[in-house]
Amino acid sequence: MKNNYIPKPAFAERISKLLDGKEDEDKFWKIIRTGTPNSIRCNTLKISVDELKKRLEAKGWKIKQLFKKNPEVMIIENRLGPGELGKTREHLLGYYYVQDVSSMLPLIALKPKPGETLLDLCASPGSKTTQVGAMMENSGTIIANEVSLGRLKILAANLQRCGVMNTIVTKRDGVQLCEKIIKKTNLRFDKILVDAPCTGEGTLRKSPKTLLMWNIKMIENLSSIQKKLAGAAFGLLKPDGEMIYSTCTHSPEEDEAVVDFLVKKFGAKVLPIELELKTRCGLTEWEGKKFDKQIKNCVRIYPQDNNTDGFFVARLGRGLEK
Repeated sequence: MKNNYIPKPAFAERISKLLDGKEDEDKFWKIIRTGTPNSIRCNTLKISVDELKKRLEAKGWKIKQLFKKNPEVMIIENRLGPGELGKTREHLLGYYYVQDVSSMLPLIALKPKPGETLLDLCASPGSKTTQVGAMMENSGTIIANEVSLGRLKILAANLQRCGVMNTIVTKRDGVQLCEKIIKKTNLRFDKILVDAPCTGEGTLRKSPKTLLMWNIKMIENLSSIQKKLAGAAFGLLKPDGEMIYSTCTHSPEEDEAVVDFLVKKFGAKVLPIELELKTRCGLTEWEGKKFDKQIKNCVRIYPQDNNTDGFFVARLGRGLEK
């Protein structure tokens, strides 16, 4: 897919500030004019990684497994026809989920385990919720929340297709849901995922029209929403629990600034993240504003570094002794 849209000067200027010189910029602008590779995640609730790989290779697909620790992450290296990835019997049966590699990273960093309680605050369309279900082996409890009815239907359909059985689906404003749980129950979570709504700067390869819609006011509005969502969710974390805050955007106002807010208002501790691909440290300063030094533990994923979409991931704890 070709991306022929012209970026707004303000966006180009911000990208220039974020990246490491002209060569890095040139690589960024070159790669976002191309489509992302076909990537999938094996749904281990229904099929083993080895069996799925054999089935797909029997179709003539060349499969590459990117990560030793997460062999379920797969790239199809040969070119496929339009819609071919979503029309296979294996996809219809829920044996795999079509998902960009960068989108899988938040939960690889969070490492949910069987038997835990997990809150997925902004869950639709379900790529990460179904990933949680597989990692937790359908054990424990997932609360998957989505405020939009239309998106909630998509979430429910994907959970059903993938055989995820340990999930309670809720339809509520994210902040209101967290406040109600805090006031009405003693429920607290081992793990929380806040994959927040954002400007989507990291998805330009799939959605080039984002360049047309992009504006500073949208960034400012979303940053305010993100702080409210992340702050409300953080209050539901067990003392020894962990929370991931993630976005598919490069904007520091939506990324490091939100994490800095959690550190300064709630005493959150920003924990290191280890991933099997190239990442860059979180920014400790942006346009004259300095962030807490812990923010360097956040990770930025740029499309030119790994041939993926762009992403931002922060791993947070309460800073208490376990």
